[in-house]
Amino acid sequence: MEARYRRVLVKISGEMLGGPEGNGIDPNVLSAFAEEIHDVAKLGCQTSVVIGGGNFFRGLAGESKGIDRTTGDYMGMLGTTINALALQDALEKRGCRTRVMSAIQMHQVCEPYIRRRATRHLEKGRVVIFAAGTGNPYFSTDTAAALRAAEVGAEVILKATKVEGVYDRDPVKHPNAIRFEKLTQREALQRDLKVMDAAAISLCMENNIPIIVFALRKGTISAAVRGDRIGTLVSTDA
Repeated sequence: MEARYRRVLVKISGEMLGGPEGNGIDPNVLSAFAEEIHDVAKLGCQTSVVIGGGNFFRGLAGESKGIDRTTGDYMGMLGTTINALALQDALEKRGCRTRVMSAIQMHQVCEPYIRRRATRHLEKGRVVIFAAGTGNPYFSTDTAAALRAAEVGAEVILKATKVEGVYDRDPVKHPNAIRFEKLTQREALQRDLKVMDAAAISLCMENNIPIIVFALRKGTISAAVRGDRIGTLVSTDA
């Protein structure tokens, strides 16, 4: 089957890459995620990726332990770069052409983020992995995903999570929580549904970028790219 979307951005949290413990990098999770991204690229879809850094460090968590928030956020950005390099290695072992582009300059390990260059890589069929968030403290990787999606013209953000979509309540704490098939981004903000943080949702709303939230399992990213109905669609008009 053909891809419904020409260009997508995939967002995954660092904690998911850490496996059951949520720390470090679980080789099995990394391998499965790389296989999913490779399958999407083989569909001919121009694919970019943003991975969080929470499996190594989170600025907010560090602040609660006495670490300066700005310093902690920069530490988290370095964690996203470790994850990006690990994914690049896993993808290239599968024959997938990739580029890691960082919002913080690290010439020895990756390219600096330049929008036109990122777009060109995508046009050439390379998977582009965006590292180091936005390069600024106080902004989450959710916001970085929304920003990069807008900059490179992604048609949708695919947010792979541990749950089947967006619920009216935390489904882990409330087994009877109700999953939404679709909802508007404005409603997600008003109801504080934690789809992404408020800045990210607002960016998507202003730039008419839909978000599909779904559970990361074998074939789910490819299914979303093909246009199959999975998870929850969060868009300007739903």
